[in-house]
Amino acid sequence: MDYVALAVPFFLLALFVELIYGWVVKNNTYRINDTISSLFMGSLRGTSKVLGIGFAWAVWSFVETHFALWSMDTSSVFTWVFSFVIYDLFYYLFHRYSHERQIFWASHVAHHHSEEYNLSTALRQTGTGFFIKWVFYIPLFAIGMPSEVFLSVASINLIYQFWVHTQHIPKLGWYELFFVTPSNHRVHHSQNDLYIDRNYGGVFIIWDRIFGTFQEEQDSEPCVYGIRSSINTFNPIKANLHIYSKILGEIKNAKSWKDKLYSPFARTGWEPGLPFGSTKTGSFDTQAFSKHDPEISISTKFYAFIQFLMVTVFALFFLDGGDLTYEQSVAALVLVIFTMFCITQWLDGFRILILEASRLLLVLSAGFLLLQQGEEFLSNLLFGYAFLNLLVLPFLPRSEKDGPKSSEFDGIIQEASIKNKG
Repeated sequence: MDYVALAVPFFLLALFVELIYGWVVKNNTYRINDTISSLFMGSLRGTSKVLGIGFAWAVWSFVETHFALWSMDTSSVFTWVFSFVIYDLFYYLFHRYSHERQIFWASHVAHHHSEEYNLSTALRQTGTGFFIKWVFYIPLFAIGMPSEVFLSVASINLIYQFWVHTQHIPKLGWYELFFVTPSNHRVHHSQNDLYIDRNYGGVFIIWDRIFGTFQEEQDSEPCVYGIRSSINTFNPIKANLHIYSKILGEIKNAKSWKDKLYSPFARTGWEPGLPFGSTKTGSFDTQAFSKHDPEISISTKFYAFIQFLMVTVFALFFLDGGDLTYEQSVAALVLVIFTMFCITQWLDGFRILILEASRLLLVLSAGFLLLQQGEEFLSNLLFGYAFLNLLVLPFLPRSEKDGPKSSEFDGIIQEASIKNKG
């Protein structure tokens, strides 16, 4: 059973509790632009489900049916304990290669874009993971792990990883020796020279200790979050595709066929012309790092936040839980992704009144199409949503000089003046 869907309401509640706690202790770790971007990334993870892509499960089922060494007893405690532990080992291997090789990093990098570190970062998942992640878990089915056991332990592993994405929990003594904790996972999300590419475990940190990739968090070295090649945007589409674009550019521009063929499998940081296995050298200056945090008006922030709430409700009730046809689902998904793009353009500080008006006209068009198909309730919702936003749109500021800035709002929702150092 996949327990992640059951855990989502508790995830959202925990985000709210962490936000309130940060305000109370004057150590807020949330920014509205960064948080919306992270939550959008989590929404895009459902793309493969909506589009009906089940290739991975087809391969796993084939291996389980025809090549399994033996069939484990699902009623045995040993089966569940062994599966939970061995899954985490293979997760470690997948996670490590996702940082060390370009084609895997292209999929995983979206999870590391956030320049803040809070529980919303845990929900910042890749939308392209289904392309290649499944390859790492084929051996588990070959040794006889039942598919229902795999699904259960994989979801429990993912749920465990949620709580370690916080700055508010300090080191946990002996627990740090065996398990992944907020402290050692903060290291994993850091750009610092001391911390980069360390601590890959999902539940157990013992794999990092065994294979030499463990690094303890140091009080003298505060974590700086994000990636070194910052894309300076909250756009989830670019976040998911920019490394793929880099690889395609290298394949196109490399002078030798060896470099062209090697590029997808090269170590992260490699460029055409460098010897195989090598990367660009250089160090990261923590003092020179600046977060991507465009200054926008309070009205624009409020408008973007309302759009975020509306598109989230729509995705939850009509994409994940609705009765739309396949064609309607694909069309709705495209409209949702376009809406996400427009919202993040607002958050990036761009004035996109014409583009936003075009989006709302597309929503109206979708409403008319649904009305013709007899979907009166959904079409009325789209009509109401589009008309209300078209009424508000002319009042949004057309330049950064228009509209008041709210220092109080920025101080609460964006960054607190006091940052967690440990």
